[in-house]
Amino acid sequence: MTSTVSSKLASYAALGAAGLLLALVWGRPEAAALGLPFIVATLTGLALVERPSVQASIALDRDRLLEGEDIHLTVALTSTSDIPWLQVAWPVPPTMSASGGSDILGLRLAADQAATIETVLTANRWGVVPLGRPLLRAHDGLGFFRFEGSVGEGRILRIYPRPETLRRALTAAETQIFSGNELSRVRGDGIEFADIRPFVAGDRPRHINWRMSSRTGRLHINQMHPERNTDVVIFLDLFSDVRSDGRGTLDYAVRAAASMAEHYLARRERVGIIGFGGVLRWLMPAMGSTQIYRIVDALIDSEVVLSHSWRGIDVIPPRTLPPKSLVVALTTLLDGRVIDALLDLRARGFDLAVVEVMAEEFAVPGSHEAAQLAHRLWHMDRAATRLRYRRLGVPIVQWRPGEPLGPALAAGRQYDRWNRWLHG
Repeated sequence: MTSTVSSKLASYAALGAAGLLLALVWGRPEAAALGLPFIVATLTGLALVERPSVQASIALDRDRLLEGEDIHLTVALTSTSDIPWLQVAWPVPPTMSASGGSDILGLRLAADQAATIETVLTANRWGVVPLGRPLLRAHDGLGFFRFEGSVGEGRILRIYPRPETLRRALTAAETQIFSGNELSRVRGDGIEFADIRPFVAGDRPRHINWRMSSRTGRLHINQMHPERNTDVVIFLDLFSDVRSDGRGTLDYAVRAAASMAEHYLARRERVGIIGFGGVLRWLMPAMGSTQIYRIVDALIDSEVVLSHSWRGIDVIPPRTLPPKSLVVALTTLLDGRVIDALLDLRARGFDLAVVEVMAEEFAVPGSHEAAQLAHRLWHMDRAATRLRYRRLGVPIVQWRPGEPLGPALAAGRQYDRWNRWLHG
């Protein structure tokens, strides 16, 4: 711990020296009597000062939590000497808040006796959060010296986005060959009725529709839709993040991505993720309970990295975009590189759906006339971009941050059904 001399020691020494000087110059012994206590206190403080030796251990009840949850932090302190007043503080990350609004606690620490202090931190935003080492500040008995330092080791907290429970989400146009919960458009063995057709050689007798056969006098069988799984790739726009009052479009986009990943994985779909931005991130599609942890761990590392390089989907590893996969893009549709990359995906035949995180909630126009005009032109340009996608048969879901994601996806699901019927 580093030591610092307080202004109190300098004041005491100056008052004592002034009293002695006045007594010598003016021959007034009462001035020396007034300054003598200050000199004695100064010499006593210098003689009795001892640098404290403090050991600390830090304990957390957990290092992984969801947004809005609390984490209990405990610091155990011991010292080889008495410390009349010890202050313990820890730098609270910007995405967290301390219980009661204070991150400084004080106590008296006796020699060779352990003392414990506790506090509660609340996670306000997802992310990988470094929790710094506690800072100590101690004073000697007379308050002449201040000792400061840090103890223990820093910790890393992983705060996961709190997902929203979704009843339904966007569906893929084509399914894979593996069993799942999604109805295939083809016909085969399944439990969902598709159609009735005449019996032909090789059909299974258990599929015969006896009521239809008795009416027509000819055997007919039921055709069913098999249950298959799909490949879903969540495309996260990391080129832009519109922020206001500590909130941003990326915060909500990551929460939406976690919600959709949890929904699709619960339905036995294979889910992957692509973070398309200044730094490219990806995760191969897979299924199972461990995949949701891989996806969420990848999402909380997401950040917007400033880059002026122009890149297309050619930089994406081919295996991250399996054939017949559904690509769900979470984007603000503000960066031209993302807009062109998604159009390129559509041109290559991928089943694409766009969830537009509305940036209008965070972009407030100025009060003067030029700012109002620029804001209207910006709205017109965004409307033209949406129309460009819809003409290509791409469903666009407009989602306002702060509102439930489920109703917006339900609207996109209805549009997707109509679009597929319209385009055959």
